[in-house]
Amino acid sequence: MERELGGFTAYLREVKHTAENTVVSYERDLKKMLRYLEAEGVGELSQVTSTSLNSYILYLERQGRAPATISRSVASMKAFCQYLQRRGVVRPEVTDELHAPHIEKRIPEIMTLAEVEQLLAAARGGSPKELRDCAMLELLYATGIRVSELIHLTLEDVNLTMEYIRCQDGRKERIIPFGRVAREAVSRYLTLRRKALLHGQESPWLFTNCSGQPMSRQGCWKLIKGYGKKAGITMEITPHTLRHSYAAHLVENGADLHAVQEMLGHSDISTTQVYARRNQVRIREVYGAAHPRV
Repeated sequence: MERELGGFTAYLREVKHTAENTVVSYERDLKKMLRYLEAEGVGELSQVTSTSLNSYILYLERQGRAPATISRSVASMKAFCQYLQRRGVVRPEVTDELHAPHIEKRIPEIMTLAEVEQLLAAARGGSPKELRDCAMLELLYATGIRVSELIHLTLEDVNLTMEYIRCQDGRKERIIPFGRVAREAVSRYLTLRRKALLHGQESPWLFTNCSGQPMSRQGCWKLIKGYGKKAGITMEITPHTLRHSYAAHLVENGADLHAVQEMLGHSDISTTQVYARRNQVRIREVYGAAHPRV
């Protein structure tokens, strides 16, 4: 069964050109499923039935797994089974009765404009690290890209003259504009201090750590949390908080929802609509607080 899983992940990477984060997530979920099936006496994938798959979903529910976690596992199972169906390993109807739990789309926590400015101001300074960190934070908020996309940006992906970045996720590519402030921050970093971080070495990556190596996801998370604490912001800040704030602030200021969807790289408009719902809630609160006849 492990061999088939290896073939599936290779297929995702080499044929489907699936984003690496998705491949890793699928692989992790499916390894857990295979361990469960083996413990239940299912030794071959040809023995997998809709009953055995649904029993695994029930097992996850009894373990207290969140609906979002279970839904992600179901997506992994369906993709894997479709791959196995094409290879004639499992029957076509094996996933017919497989249903993900309903997930209520929650309105994400958003930073205020004042909090964003506090965070960005906390990173401003003249050291090589501060110039890099300032450029990273400004670019995250200016474009709304994911931290995984940020750390994979190369020098060729950034056009300072036209003020846009080219962002690739698997086979998908999108062009995202940014403004003057982000351009100046990135330009200062590239002009004044990038060589100090690289120690004379060459690197295609836009952002590197103090050893001249590409930034890691964990490194980005740590620096954002650190600057949030330095800025005195009490809410929990992650790279995705900046992404949510970017989208919410665009929608609040009248940006077209489909344009925001394209810049965020959402495949489904319903994912982007959560920011519109948040804006409607905010407008209602303002109305309720200000109108004399409410």
